[in-house]
This record gives sequence, structure tokens and C-alpha cells, in this order.
Amino acid sequence: MAMTNPFAPIAPFAPDDQTRPRGDRAAISLICEVRQGIREWRKVRLKDISRTGFRIAWYPNVDLRQPLRIRIPGMELLTAHIRWKAEHSLGCEFAAPLHIAVLDHIVRSASAQGSAGD
Repeated sequence: MAMTNPFAPIAPFAPDDQTRPRGDRAAISLICEVRQGIREWRKVRLKDISRTGFRIAWYPNVDLRQPLRIRIPGMELLTAHIRWKAEHSLGCEFAAPLHIAVLDHIVRSASAQGSAGD
């Protein structure tokens, strides 16, 4: 019996493709840091997040084949795989889904940061 590779990349989706799995996404605006391989860390804006993935504003010179590491303030380093690229955004899937409490913490933290800047 042939086994399938659970880590094989999924087919890329267009960012506006309504058939792709999205989970319950929360729109947020949070500055995070990302990097690929041994490249330098870069600041990016996290635009939305779910238990299974996230969308960030543009990250130049991205390699779609390499995993992405993301540092969300107050969280441990997370690994994700790029699933789609649009003109000004990247859609990524976490290597392991976030626990619901972790997602809630990130969303609350982003909301608190946003209201502190008002």
C-alpha cells in the first residue's frame, strides 16, 4: 500500500480563490518578523490569522519552496509553508495548527496594540 507524504506541498491557490480552506480567520494588524533559511529577519505586517495559517504583507525575494519562520510578539518561533503569493501578500500554512488559546491570545494582543495606538 502506497503511503502519501503528509508534508508534500499542497497545490497553490490564488489569494481570492473561495474554494481554498481558510479556517476561521481573524483580521489583525500586527508587526512581526519573518525569515527564510539564513537570511536576515525582516519586519512584516501580519494581516490575518487562523489556527492553520496567516497572511502577511509583501515579503520581497521570497523563495516559494522554502519554509518561512515567523516571530509573532510574545510567541515562540513558528514554522510555516508558503501556499500562495499575490501582488502584495503571502498566504502561509503553519507546519502545525495553533491551539485555539494561542490564536485567541494573538488576536487579543493585536487588538490591544491597535487600541493603544488610537
